Amino acid sequence: MYANEATDKGDWDRQDDVFRDWVTRDGSSGHPAEPGRYHLYVSLACPWAHRTIIVRKLKRLEDVIGLTVVDPIRNDEDGWAFRAGPGHSEDPMNGWQFLKQAYTATTPGYDARVTVPVLWDRQTGRIVSNVDEDIMRMLNAAFDDYTDADLNLLPDELLPEIDRVNDFVYPNINDGVYRSGFATTQHAYEKAVTALFGALDRLEERLSDQRYLVGAGITEADWRLFPTLIRFDAVYHGHFKCNLRRLIDYPNLYGYTLDLYQQPGVAGTVDFDHIKRHYYITHDDLNPTQVVPLGPAMDLMARHGRDAIR
Repeated sequence: MYANEATDKGDWDRQDDVFRDWVTRDGSSGHPAEPGRYHLYVSLACPWAHRTIIVRKLKRLEDVIGLTVVDPIRNDEDGWAFRAGPGHSEDPMNGWQFLKQAYTATTPGYDARVTVPVLWDRQTGRIVSNVDEDIMRMLNAAFDDYTDADLNLLPDELLPEIDRVNDFVYPNINDGVYRSGFATTQHAYEKAVTALFGALDRLEERLSDQRYLVGAGITEADWRLFPTLIRFDAVYHGHFKCNLRRLIDYPNLYGYTLDLYQQPGVAGTVDFDHIKRHYYITHDDLNPTQVVPLGPAMDLMARHGRDAIR
């Protein structure tokens, strides 16, 4: 599944996203923001898709943009599939069996790895975007005429710092866990995991005297980091060999994760059944027995104390 993303030195080099059109409030992009026109295809297991689910929830866009969840169990031959099951369903929009059909409907002959999330345009019958950070920004602002949510995750005055933090977090942490888990040589693994924990150490220090990553409130930067952190002890620590330390060993980062998890509506976007079954069953080269661990036991509603930081 990931063979084309491995280098000859054992590093894992994630494939580029291919669909980067944009939904705009005024329609100047050719994709005007309209209620009922767009549909999100996501996996509850995938951290990249999780980001978009959170923003859709916080912006109260559930009645504006539809959402369909794929089966968390993915295979090499067919990729993400639409099946009825707990927390996932068949495709109500197009009747597809596999998400790859959205890709080939947009680009006939598409033969690279199929990823989530996907923002689908019902009117044109094409994918608008499969880029999670782009979709997050579309949801943050383009549909404001159709929601009463007074929320802006990208204040203009904070945007340069948000971008700087994102540019640090993405390669070292968001993608860093994958670079560690999918490394095929000792050197590549050690390089990735060292960078990962070096970055976590820096964020632990950053969060020692500020509640969130940028400014006084929650921004896009926090929701880009959170899906990786919430999966860390359950999946990445063991399954991806990111085991120098656990997230719970970082008092500030762990409290910060609890703080975000306990924000209204967010806990409902986290599905550890989908998360663990996806990683431990789908990646059978890393877990040949496909046994899914029961732990770790986590009290995610425990008091975090982050509100004392101003």
